[in-house]
Order: sequence, then C-alpha cells, then structure tokens
Amino acid sequence: MFDQADPALLTLSNARIVTPDGIVEGGLAIEAGRIAGLTRAAGDRDLGGAFLIPGIVDLHTDHVERHTHPRVGVIWSFLPALMAHDGVVVSGGTTTVFDSLSVGASMKRPERREILGPLVAALIHGQDRGLFRADHLLHMRCEISDPTTMALTDAIIVLPVARLVSVMDHTPGDRQSPDVEKWFNHMIHEMEVDEVTGRAMMEDLFARSRSCGPEVRAHVIAAAQANALPLMSHDDRTEGHVDQAVSEGVHISEFPTTLAAARRARQADLSIVAGAPNYLRGGSQSGNVAVAELLAHGLVDALASDYIPRSPLDAAFAIAADSALPQDLPAAIALVTRAPAQLTGLKDRGAIADGLRADLVAVRLQDGQPVVQAVWRAGRQVF
Repeated sequence: MFDQADPALLTLSNARIVTPDGIVEGGLAIEAGRIAGLTRAAGDRDLGGAFLIPGIVDLHTDHVERHTHPRVGVIWSFLPALMAHDGVVVSGGTTTVFDSLSVGASMKRPERREILGPLVAALIHGQDRGLFRADHLLHMRCEISDPTTMALTDAIIVLPVARLVSVMDHTPGDRQSPDVEKWFNHMIHEMEVDEVTGRAMMEDLFARSRSCGPEVRAHVIAAAQANALPLMSHDDRTEGHVDQAVSEGVHISEFPTTLAAARRARQADLSIVAGAPNYLRGGSQSGNVAVAELLAHGLVDALASDYIPRSPLDAAFAIAADSALPQDLPAAIALVTRAPAQLTGLKDRGAIADGLRADLVAVRLQDGQPVVQAVWRAGRQVF
C-alpha cells in the first residue's frame, strides 16, 4: 500500500537541500510523514551529496493515454494502464500528478466520451486502495466543441478527485493550430483515414464548434466556479483570448501560444503555465512561442509535463544551468513544485519547509543529467 506514511522518525543526511530560500547542505528530519526540520545529525540514510528537492507537482499530463490507448484501435484495461502510468510518473520525481483526461471528444478520439466514466472510476479505485505511488488527482480537460461535454462535466466535477478544470477548443484555425491544412494533414496521418473521410470529419468539427462552443464553454466555466475549482484557459493566442478568459473569471492561462498573449495574461494578473517539453526541445512542435523566450521575459509561473512525464525534472535543472535565463536552481525547482501546488490550493506540499508533507526526491547529476535516486511520498519511500 503506497498511501501509508511511515510513522517512525526518518532522517536523511548528507544532502544539498533545495529550499525556497536557497540550497542548504545537511540533513532533513521526517516524522509521521511530515517535514520536522533541518538537521546536522547523522541520518538513517546518507544521500551522498545528492540534491534533495520537493516532490514535483504536475498540473497537466496527457501521458495516461499512452497506456490506455497503446495503439490505434486498442483500449487497454484501465486500472493496469493507470498503474503503469503511475510507475513512469514517479520515476521522474513526480509525487502529485493531475491526470489530464478529456471531458468530451475531439475529432481524433470520439471514444473518449464513453471511456471517461470507467477511467475515472478506475482512477478513484486505485487511489482509494493505495495502488499508486504518486498522489493522483483529476485535471478535467473540457472540450467545448462537443455538446456531450456539458453532461460529462456535471457527472465528473462533483467527485472529490476532480481538482482542476481547463476550457479547451482544439478546432483548427485558432489557438494552438492556426494553420488548418497543416493540422489536417497531421490528423489524417495520425488517425489513418483518407482525405475525403478526414475532410468530412473536420467539417463536422467546425459545425459543432460553431453551434455549441459558446454554450458549452459557459456551462463548464459555471460548473467550475460553482464547485470552487481552479479554472484555466488553454492555448490563448491573442490578447482577445486572454481578455475573454479574464471576463469569465479565469485565473490561469495554460500554454499561451504567443508572446503577446502571455504578456496580456501577465498584465491581467493571470498566472501562466507553460510546457516543459517545449523548453527542452528548444521550441514548440506546433510553431508557437518558445518557453525559453517566455522564461526570459518573466512570463512563466509554473511548468507542466504535457506529454513527457519526467520533463519537469529535466527542465528545472536545465533552466538553472542556462546562463541565458535568470532562474537559479531554487527558482527553477519552484516552477515545478511550489508554484503548481499553490495554483491548485495544495497548501500541504510543494516545498521543503517545516510541517509540510514529506514529498521528496533525491537527485544526483551525472554528466549534467538529473538522475532520480529515491522518491518519498508523505515520508514513505515509493521509488
């Protein structure tokens, strides 16, 4: 059972501890799953000079579908798929993960409507039974181009596991994919359909987006606010997109696609979440703004893995080593730990500080590459 904290006192020693105020050499005492304070005493476990960082809090990962949909036309058993996903997540230093499940369907995977309920049920079962190493919460990615999104939202949002909502429109021609033909050619290749079939499917998507998009968006936003859940806009491309989000009461802009949108979000006092893979790849796969540019302008508050689970860990250390960026290691680590915890109201984690949950990761650098040595969740070693 991975959700039971060890009640005994545990002391980790000989570490470089990354705290909100800087890096402290020494040890850390843990009691009843909580951080009990820094110590100079010899510990139960010598970390050999490794960095000790807070457990990563990942606000957005689509990685679940790599296991639930391992191949086109194949849907894997949900609980084993989630357990496999969990193992990958923890190995990258993430102790709290917001599994980003689609509420409603995009053009690519209409089966998302039918599988959402059973998949969420498997997620809750695994969490309740202690089958996961990480703490799994639900990020509801609500597709506004699907009219069924409203009923699905109402059914899922009341569950305790639902902790974050984003409003998404993946209709091409705007936001993430302004180049319709580029998007279309990519999609028919991924879906393995011919051009005629793909054109018909795309036209249906356009029609649905026009006919129901505004109503679905308003419904999702009202539901999130009624349930007091953090609400994110997604793929803001223009200042108008940001202004719309502000008028709707949104407080987080996730993955803005242009520098102009990110600047507008900052002016409007929205928090900004960016994708760690974008930084590590040196730019966006879709030709959108590079996260390195946003970081250089102070326009990133938190990083999420998006589709590569260990990318927040790699990005944090790479950002700290990037002479072109102002973030030192504590600031870079905060982008993937403290900041996402604060954005989602998780006040008990995200930093190494007295009284917080002992979600911790021991990391050593080998040839500049961060290597996870051990992971603790609530004081219990899970990796």
